[in-house]
Order: sequence, then C-alpha cells, then structure tokens
Amino acid sequence: MTKTTNRKQDALDYHSTGRPGKIEVVPSKPTNSQRDLALAYSPGVAEPCLEIAANPEDVYKYTAKGNLVAVISNGTAVLGLGNIGPAASKPVMEGKGLLFKIFADIDVFDLEINATTADEFVNVVKALEPTFGGVNLEDIAAPMCFEIESRLKAEMNIPVMHDDQHGTAIITSAALINACELQRKKLDKIKLVVSGAGAAAVSCIKLYLHLGVKKENMLVFDKDGIVNTDRTDLDPIRMEFATSRKDVNTLAQAMKNADVFLGLSAGNIVSTDMIQSMARNPIVFALANPNPEIAYDLAVSCRKDIIMATGRSDFPNQVNNVLGFPYIFRGAMDVRATTINEAMKIAAVKAIAELTKLPVPEVVNLAYNETNLKFGKNYIIPKPMDSRLITIVSSAVARAAMESGVARKQITNWAAYEEELLIRLGADDKILRNIASKAKTAPKRIVFAEADHYKILKAAQIVKDEGIATPILLGNVAKINKILFDSDIDLADVLIIDPLDAEAPDAEQFAQHLYQKRQRRGITLYEARKLVRDRNYYGSSMVEFGYADALISGLTKNYKTTLKPALQVIGTKPEVKKIAGMYMMLTKKGPVFLGDTTVNPDPTAQDMVDITALIHEAIKRFNIIPRIALLSYSNFGGNTGVIPEKTRNATALLKQKYPDMIVDGEMQANFAMNAELLQGNYPFSTLAGTPANTLIFPNLESGNIAYKLLQELGNVEAVGPILLGLNKPVHVLQMDSSVREIVNMVTIAVVDAQGTKVITKK
Repeated sequence: MTKTTNRKQDALDYHSTGRPGKIEVVPSKPTNSQRDLALAYSPGVAEPCLEIAANPEDVYKYTAKGNLVAVISNGTAVLGLGNIGPAASKPVMEGKGLLFKIFADIDVFDLEINATTADEFVNVVKALEPTFGGVNLEDIAAPMCFEIESRLKAEMNIPVMHDDQHGTAIITSAALINACELQRKKLDKIKLVVSGAGAAAVSCIKLYLHLGVKKENMLVFDKDGIVNTDRTDLDPIRMEFATSRKDVNTLAQAMKNADVFLGLSAGNIVSTDMIQSMARNPIVFALANPNPEIAYDLAVSCRKDIIMATGRSDFPNQVNNVLGFPYIFRGAMDVRATTINEAMKIAAVKAIAELTKLPVPEVVNLAYNETNLKFGKNYIIPKPMDSRLITIVSSAVARAAMESGVARKQITNWAAYEEELLIRLGADDKILRNIASKAKTAPKRIVFAEADHYKILKAAQIVKDEGIATPILLGNVAKINKILFDSDIDLADVLIIDPLDAEAPDAEQFAQHLYQKRQRRGITLYEARKLVRDRNYYGSSMVEFGYADALISGLTKNYKTTLKPALQVIGTKPEVKKIAGMYMMLTKKGPVFLGDTTVNPDPTAQDMVDITALIHEAIKRFNIIPRIALLSYSNFGGNTGVIPEKTRNATALLKQKYPDMIVDGEMQANFAMNAELLQGNYPFSTLAGTPANTLIFPNLESGNIAYKLLQELGNVEAVGPILLGLNKPVHVLQMDSSVREIVNMVTIAVVDAQGTKVITKK
C-alpha cells in the first residue's frame, strides 16, 4: 500500500475512532439531582423564558447565545477540493469549530446546508439569528460568497464574517505593514502584483486599498490572465480593480520592478527569474497550499534582500488565519457587536502588526526552539502559539466595535476583561502543542526498544511523518518488516537493528563499556556480552555512545525491568542522588505535575527534597513557574504520624535549601488545589491565593493511585511518566500505552534531548 493510502487511513481512523467526528456538546451546569433537572428544564426553565420574553437582550444573560458561533457552509468551495457538497464539508466545519474552541473558548454548532443559490442561503441563515451570537461563513464559492456575506451583514444584527475572505486579508495586511516598514517602503508607493482573484485575494486587495495601497499601482491576474478593462468575462467585483494598462500581459512582465507579490493561486508558477526582476528589497507572500507559488528556499536563495511569507508552518512567517478569526469573534461577541465592520478588521490588523514588535515571551521561543525571536525579516507576524493574541487582538476588536458605535455592551475595566480572556484560554493541552512545536524545530534520533509491536511502529511512523523524531527500531528484522507490511505502516529508510544478530553493530564496544562500569557490581565480561544483546541494554548503550539521542521502552515490560539497564549503562547525572518519575496531567485549568509516581516506594524527607528539586527544574524547562504542594492527610500539623512528619520535615528542608522555591506543606490535596479554601483556612501558606500546579506525594503508593484515578475518572490526559535524573534521556512507557501516549512521550524525549549535549564516544 502506498504512503498516500496509508496516511488516508490515518485520517479516516482519526475521525471515526470512538465517538465519530471531532466535537460534542457538554452540559455547563450541574445535572446530578432531580432539583438540577427541575431547574434546567421543567418547571424552572420557564423563568428565564419569561425574562427573555420581557427583555430580549436577556437571552445573552440566560443562554449560551453570547458564546455560540454558527460555522456555516454549503460545500461549494471546500479547501482545494472544490464543490463536494454540504455533507462532505462537515469534517472541515467541525475542524473550524475545534479551532474556535481551543484558541478562544468559543462554542460552535457547525451547519451544512443544502442551499445552491444566494437567496436560499441567506434565508436559511437569517432564520437562525435567534440561536447564535455570531456567524462564520466558510468554504462558499465566489462570486456567490460576496453577495451572501454582504446581504447577511446588512440584514442581521450579529457579527457575520466570511473567514475565507477576511481572515487571510487581515493576517497578510498585518504582515504587509510590518514588511514594508522593514524594507523601507511606503504603502501608497508600492507596486503590487496579485496572482489569484478568488474570495481571499479580492478581500486582500480591498483591505490593502483601505490601508493606503493605490489601485493604479496594482496588477491582478486570475486563471485567464491579467485582469484588465479589455476583458469581457469579468464580474463587477473583479472589474473594480481591472487595469487599463496595455503594456503588461504576463505575470513575468508584471513582476519586473514590483515591490510586493501576493500569491493566492497555484503552486510553482513563479520562477527565480521573476523574483530577481523585482525591485530592491522585495516582499513575497506565496500563499498557495500545500505548494507555494515559489518555494521558500528557492526564493530566499536568489534574493538575499527578500522578505518571504508562505502558508506553511515549516518556514518563517506562516500566514495562518488562526491568528485572526478566533479573536475577532471573541472581541466582537464580548461587546455584543451587531456586525464586524471595517474599523474592527483594521483594529485587528494593527493589533497583530504591533504585537509582532513586542518582546516575545520565552514560552513562544521555546515552542519554536528559538533563542530570541524578534521583529525582523523572519518574524513579521506573530506565531500561532502566542497566548497574547487573545488579549491583544480581542481587546482591540472590542474597543473598535465600541468606538464605531456597533457595540451593545460596554467594557469599562479592560484589565479585568483581559484577565477573563486569559482564564477562558485555559491551558489543558496548549502546553503539549508548544512542546510539539519545539520538538519539530530540531528532531532527534529516538531508539525504540520494542519495535516488534504494532503500537510502537505506528507511533514511530507518526513522529517521523510529523518531523518530531527520526526512529531507530530494535528487534527481529523479519518480524518488524512483516508487521510493517501487514499493517500498511510506511517506515522506509528507517534503521532496523537486531541486537541478537551476530553482526549487530558496536555490540562488543557496548559490552566492554558495561563491564567497565559494573565489574565491581557482579557483572563479568561474559555476562556483559550477554546483557547487551537485550534490547533495553543495547538501546541504552546507543544513547550512551551518542548513536541515538533518547530511548523509549516499557510498553511490554514492567517499569523496574526497563529502568535497570538505563541506570547501569547511562547512570544518573553527577549531582542527582535520586531519580524520579513525573506525570503531567492536562486539565482544563492547566497542566498539573505529579511526582514521584513511578520510582521511589517510600522516600525519606531528604529523598523528597531531592525529588522535588528534580521536578522543580523539569517544570521550569516548560517555562512554567512551579507552585509546589507536599501532600499528606494532614494540614500544617493538624495530625501526627509518620507521613505528616516526613512531609513537614521535607518542606522545612526545601524552604531552607531553596528559599526562592514556591513550596508549602504538609497539606491535603483539596486545600492544595482550591485557592479559596486554602486562603480562607490557612492564609499564612506560601501557596495562598493561587492553587498549586505541582503535587509531591509522600510515597509511591499514593502517587501511583492518584495519577491512575485521575486518568480514568478525571477526564484528563496523562503525559508520562517523565523520567528525571538520568544522565541522558530515557523514558519508560506505561505498560500497554496507547499510540497517542507513545507519541507524547517521544515528543517529551525529543525536547529532553534538545537540552542534552551528546558527545559521541570513540
């Protein structure tokens, strides 16, 4: 089976496994008792109904309307797939809803409607106005999309936006402002060439004109050639920016001495000769996907003075609509705007442009493996993972709505509003997306000790395809190849080694090393030679000698069996007395770190100090400030016993040795996680006012039970165990981990390895 067919099945499995689709409706109020149900429905629901009947604006007070957007399509222009119909567009609409939720906490109902004319479409959507706080139009063919949006904006009193038009226009406008500033060009002077005249291109042109670009300095091409006044096939919209020039007919001619090229058309239609013919300090936005009008590397190699943007995430300056639409709707809906007008779009443009010039938070640098992202030719628009977008762009849009007179609700306390936005943003899996982005910037070689298992091979394929890691597979070559073939997994060109093979590379070198390290611990050279044929010993040796950057194992063996070879071959960091295991639990309130959950059965007070120090440093590498609670069944001396006394002593030692560490104990778990409860009862606590994000357990039993209960009952995702303290990266999976959990651990291992200087031993 081909690679393309294999990836197709991955996508189909993703959408069909478990609950079909990508979204669900979740109650936002308690429903556990008969009283709850009586309030939620009959008879209690009559009360808000009557209030809304008396005052229609109260619908925002008593229902979800104010945070509910309709993502609506008729399926006439879906991605690059064309007119595939409304039902076939549903996966895309669900995906758009998912982006609204994870980036701006906006709820979405996706609606795919059978409407082939503008009249039908408009009538359906208008009738839905009582339900929704906003309407995001999506994947509607031009020119119908222009009429539909225009009529809906005029006839509805809620925000309406066709993101295919305005999203790209807003992001590229911000990029254009910044690129022109860097290239010392003025918007009213630039010569602009546009390839493409669809919905996005038309909206870009209109917004550029609003920003000051001159129509007479613009040349536009569609699939039939230059858009000029001699054409008889142009609709009124394209005729608005048709040129009367007679001296230009081809794209190559138009590119000569042009300052800016905007491509929203087809891949590989621009040559290096065209780029070289452009004016000094050219700006090129090649946004065709997946292949730009000219490849990024090709363009920058032929013009050192170029500023280049594409729609791709693997190059600088990605034009991604997610920088705009979630936050534009967030700001518009938070002031109950009746529309999204030009003032609000321009406010979004300027906010995005100005955000780019602010110092970049370390978390963003870390996510993209940069040391110092700053405003310049490779950073003209923000990164999608920049959490400041929700506060800066949403606030700017809300202000513009108020100032332009379309807001029905006023915001007076902007600091409180921004705090509310940050709370809305949450951080359940955002940290994992940031870690994955960082991993992709510098992929590492990951050796899999259990490669004769489908889950491992599937995970290896995913991390290879995603550019996270380069897999190295250990196991019987024939067996692995059979699983690959039977399961249609494509791992061509991946190194496979069988340590049991007499010709396994470096086996003798590995054995000699193990013997030298363990000869006074009962291991003979004969035993060392035998041990290194075990895949965990062999894989650990590959990492120790720099032939791989990290080891992943443990899917089929218990934790202790997997950990022992790593300890014997690699050992701990010089300053580490106790290794530890940490879990990262991805909750709706943000990540919560648990330790030690896998290694130390009954740590002493000093052991707890060492474990806490390891976990503290690990969390800081995620650019999170650890707020640590040492847990017990007692609060601050409320009970006596071995565990409270041990936890109390460990806390005192930590405060003495690490005075800057935010740590307290002993305390019960509910007090650690409930800031109000802690503040009300123990206001003297170091943690009072903000909940802990790091929980240290008094023994392995309690830690292990806690994370497994949370994983099964708490509706949270567990990432781990993250092994801390070894001299080089080794991570041990839970037995029978899912493919997703393995991928998560590989991602953690790659980021771990990025911070480890590997020296290849000769």
